[in-house]
Formats: sequence, structure tokens, C-alpha cells
Amino acid sequence: MAIRQLINLTRRTRKPVYSFTSLRSLSTAVAAAPDSAVSLPHPPPPTAMTYDRLAESVKQKLEKLEDPDPRFLRYNSPHPILDSHTDILSAPLTRVTTLPNGLRIATESNLASATATVGVFIDAGSRFESEETNGTAHFLEHMIFKGTERRNARELEEEIENMGGHLNAYTSRSRRHTTRRLKDKQEKLYSIIYMPLLSSIRLWVVVASGAVKHEDFVEEVKKLFTKLSSDPTTASELVAKEPAIFTGSEGFLDRSRFHRFDGYAVDVGFLESKCNCSELAQRVGINEIAESMMAFNTNYKDTGLFGVYAVAKPDCLDDLAYAIMYEMTKLCYRVSEADVIRARNQLKSSLLLHIDGTSPVAEDIGRQMLTYGRRIPYAELFARIDAVDASTVKRVANRFIFDRDVAISAVGPIQGLPDYNWFKRRTYWLRY
Repeated sequence: MAIRQLINLTRRTRKPVYSFTSLRSLSTAVAAAPDSAVSLPHPPPPTAMTYDRLAESVKQKLEKLEDPDPRFLRYNSPHPILDSHTDILSAPLTRVTTLPNGLRIATESNLASATATVGVFIDAGSRFESEETNGTAHFLEHMIFKGTERRNARELEEEIENMGGHLNAYTSRSRRHTTRRLKDKQEKLYSIIYMPLLSSIRLWVVVASGAVKHEDFVEEVKKLFTKLSSDPTTASELVAKEPAIFTGSEGFLDRSRFHRFDGYAVDVGFLESKCNCSELAQRVGINEIAESMMAFNTNYKDTGLFGVYAVAKPDCLDDLAYAIMYEMTKLCYRVSEADVIRARNQLKSSLLLHIDGTSPVAEDIGRQMLTYGRRIPYAELFARIDAVDASTVKRVANRFIFDRDVAISAVGPIQGLPDYNWFKRRTYWLRY
């Protein structure tokens, strides 16, 4: 009896275990029931070939790419897209608006700046003057400071100075330019920028930089620049009628203590120290044949001028002229890559260092708008500079230096300066 009771007791204790196991399996089946409705990937049977298994895995990955999890697509996408970086490469942004009458307005806004500069650029200078109108451009430049209809010269100057501003103007062979730089006076900025100069409105560019909003500036220009000529003539049409032709010449004036000589040059060298700069500066500095020297480059609508200024003692003129002409003519025959790289780096540095305020920015915008019709971004400008190599310099030198005319001007005791034929003879080398 005792043995039977023990066996029955053991059977009773095992029943809950079996019952719990069955309940757990049932609960698992119930929980898995909703997931069974979702189509799950079915792996190939174990008897499938290897390539069937690989094809099935690739198919599953492709299905995931077609319908990816949106949580992982917030900042990226598995599909390549074509994106534009124009906004980044064109920074700082220069906005240009052309009014219906043809007037162009260009601005570069920097609301964090404490100053604002307004410039008016006119694509007409002394180059377009005739014998009857000779000197008109320079005359109009000085008329800008003589006042307006509502302000005389004194009132205009006092109002600008009371604002903490600066007024400037200059005239070149191909353009006229006037700028006004003001500090923290944007509300009075637009009431004094208009000056009635006689020329076609299509030759004008109104520029602003610094603490200026483009939309507000455009609206003020619309109100003020309404009495300009509607002549559709452009600067390109004027240039096409009378293209620029360079003619060799010489001009001497003996009245100064020192002599100033104008020839050809590319690099700029200052002679305070014998540094590792251009070969022309090294030659002049080591031999002490000049007191100072500086190169220049001037761009116009369809042409340009480049040369060198040098100040020397009267007994060094012959050696100085020989050094300049030798180094310039050498560009037609030998150009080292190291000199080209140095020139490229110096040019890019000078371009960036020049833009150190709102006035240089406004001048750069106006000059490029008149010359190129747009403002070239620095990324594009540096790419063009980097594209210049030694072969490019030699090709351009052979086009503009080799056996070409030169222009020479000198002031001072010039008895030791060679004549024009001497300079022309040294624009090429006789190499056999």
C-alpha cells in the first residue's frame, strides 16, 4: 500500500510540469501567430545547390535596399544622387539684379560688418573721348565733389564726414568710379549716392558691399537712378568701333634728380634686401643698379598693359635697362616651373590679402562686372591661375614680347639711357 501511494504521489507531482510545458508551448504558438502572417524569407532547402543559396541571399539583400528602414535614411541614402556645390564654391555670394532699363545692381551682403560701401562704376573713360571732348572724364570726376542740387560742396563733405564716411573717385582710360564708405548709417546711405553723369545707363553698375540688404538697396536705386540716358549702346560696341592698337614709342624729360624708366616685367621685386625672389630682383639687388623697382599690370575691356617702374642713379641706367630686357626676353626661351609656382602663390595671396574691407570688395565687384560681366568666384579664379604652367608662360611671352614694340618713358638725367632701337633689338635673342 505504501508503495502504491508513493507511485500515485509521484504521478500527481509530474502532471503540473507537463501541464506547464504544454501551456508554455501554447503561449509561444499564440505569440507567433501574428508574425506568421508576415511573409518571412524562406531559406532554400538543405538539398539546394550552393549557387542557389548565394542567389537567395543576394535577392534578400536587394529587397532590403528597395524598401530600407527609414530610421537609417535620415542623413544619408543608399542610392547615389547628383548634388550641386555651386553655393559653396561661389561664396561669398554676389547677387546681381538687372532693372528693366538695363541698369545692373550687384551687392555682397555682410550684415555682421560695421561699415557699408556704395560704388558707382561707369564703363566709359578717356579712351572714348574725341579731340573735342578730351578731358571730360577727368573733369566729371572732380565735379562729383562739387555738390548736388540739394547740397553744395561743403554740405556734402560735412554730411559724409559726420556719418564717419569716406568719399573717393578715380578715372582710368576705360572707366569712371566713385565710392562712398559709411559707418552705421544705412538709413542715410541711399539719399546721397546719386550723381547725374551723362552716359548710357547700360554702361553703369551700382555696387554695394557690407551692411547692406540687397532688396532694400535695389528699391532705393530704382527711385534715384531714373534720369539716365536710355541709349542701348554698350561698351563692347564702342570698343568694336575703335579697337585698341599698341604702338611703340618713347618719351623723355630731363628735369629730375633721379631717373624713372618704364619697360617690361612680370614679377615684383623690392630691393631692400637681397632675398630669394625673382631673378630680375636678385640681379638688380646684388649689382645695386637701382634704388627701387615695382611691376604693374593694368586690365582693360579688350587689352591691357604690363611693365616695370624702376628708379636708379644716372650711371646705372645702361645696366638696369639690360637687366630688365634680358630677364623679360628670357621668358620666351627658358621658364622654370619653380618660378611659375612662386608667381602663382604670390598672385593668389595678393588677391586674398587685397580684399580686407568693404571698399576693396565693392571695387572688385564693380571692376569684374564691367570687365567680365560677372564676378568670378575665388574657386574658379584660383583654378584658372593653377592652370598656368611654364609652357603657357612661354607661349604668351612669344606672342607679346618676342620681337614686339615697347613703350619707354624716362624722367631725369637720361644721357646714359639707350635709345628705342636698342630696346627693340633686345626683345629677341639670336640663337643658332
